[in-house]
Amino acid sequence: MVDYDWSVLQNGSEIRGIATNGVIGEYVTMTPEKVAALGRGFVQWIWQKTGKRNLRIAIGNDCRISGSTFVEMLEESISHTGSDVLNCGLASTPAVLVTTLLPDINVDGAIMLTGGHLPFNRNGMKFFFQGVDVSKDELSEIIVLASAPYTSDSPKGQIHIFNLLAVYSKRLRGMIVDGLKGSAANPDRPLEGLKIVVDAANGSGGFFATRVLRPLGADVSASQFLRPDGWFPNHSPNPEDYEATRSLATAVRYSNADMGILFDAEVDRMTLVDDAGRIISRNKLVAMASAIVLEEHPDTTIVTDSITSTGLGVFITNILKGHHHRFQRGYRNVINEAKRLNNEGHECWLAVETSGHAAFGDNNFIDDGAYLAVRFVIKLAQLKQQGKSIYSLIEQLPEPVESKEVRLRINDSDFSRVASDTLSGLRQFVSQIPGWEEVSQNFEGLRVMCNNDDEKGWFLFRLSLHEPELPINIESDVRGGTAVIIRKLKLFFRNLRSIDSSALY
Repeated sequence: MVDYDWSVLQNGSEIRGIATNGVIGEYVTMTPEKVAALGRGFVQWIWQKTGKRNLRIAIGNDCRISGSTFVEMLEESISHTGSDVLNCGLASTPAVLVTTLLPDINVDGAIMLTGGHLPFNRNGMKFFFQGVDVSKDELSEIIVLASAPYTSDSPKGQIHIFNLLAVYSKRLRGMIVDGLKGSAANPDRPLEGLKIVVDAANGSGGFFATRVLRPLGADVSASQFLRPDGWFPNHSPNPEDYEATRSLATAVRYSNADMGILFDAEVDRMTLVDDAGRIISRNKLVAMASAIVLEEHPDTTIVTDSITSTGLGVFITNILKGHHHRFQRGYRNVINEAKRLNNEGHECWLAVETSGHAAFGDNNFIDDGAYLAVRFVIKLAQLKQQGKSIYSLIEQLPEPVESKEVRLRINDSDFSRVASDTLSGLRQFVSQIPGWEEVSQNFEGLRVMCNNDDEKGWFLFRLSLHEPELPINIESDVRGGTAVIIRKLKLFFRNLRSIDSSALY
């Protein structure tokens, strides 16, 4: 038995860890040896699932500084099982997932090495099998196999180099050409006349500008940070980061562009900026994607995460004439819920999170930032021909007067117990506050309507998916309303020693 503490690496259905030194107080938890063991464990897990030997496994990576070392370790460990390796090089996470769906590529499983939006010293692993990422329980099974001793007398498998991004870019270009067929003046260059700024945050997304948009005629000359650099020297590779979104908005306004697109490092999330420099993220991004889907599929359901606003629900239900199904935070949660609804006969074509994850039913419910960007680009071209801005899609979205998120740190190693006890206590507290009412149909944490005249809003209390934190999302339709709600919440949290409530102050 290999003596590793895997609990520090497993984060739901993903592996995440500190891969390199360089940050004071943070020590390496994700070593090349652990990565090699997990690669082999994944092969053994597929053996058990399929009974098939001599597999073919695809590997892709983002631009992390630890990526090349980890790729080499995976090549070595997987090939020593007798399996072939398809090294896809620098790639997006959705592109690597798609390798398990395309018969021409013909792989039995795929692994993506990525730290997502996390800092330069982090890295992680995502495992894909038959068109989906493995579940939390399945990853636990892989870890058990990775922990066991292993010897092999199989002939070493072969290692092949494959330019996945070239294939994937061609696929995305085809979607744009098909989407604008019959409406573009030049069918081969349907994006002529559009100026689009792509900000890849020095991650894997630069291909979208150079291999997707430019060959179709778009002017991408004002794009920025397209060169992959695992140190992320310009800004965080996070589409929700304030400095990153402001940087893109400035570039769009300065260059008089029609649109700006910001990707995270692995290109499964994005944020949009319109021609006026307005940042289309969170509820606005969800609303814009919903508007496109409900135009194509009227009266269907949109599944969102739990922190979407009351105004968004009104927009989807009353203005777009669709159905809003608010569910648990986490891209895998909303995707699985959308699939469940479809299986039960409730038509759903979009599962989308305020974080920028969006999965379309006509794309196998893969959360793909580049695919979402393609849908926005097509709609931009169509609207510009009508003399409209893409913002026209969400002009009727009701927005709160104030919104705020505070995150309370848990000062106890037993995160789940503290969160559960706090939730129970807060529920009791809410029941005693005049004008506050718990929302009964809620799938995560505690959602409360604050109906007093000086509040006119709501808050959602929940446990963070990845950190020992208790986020509270608050919205109000009156000036000063969030402060009134927070003032009352302080009364509850002030005596809880296991929670750092300083963020409320």
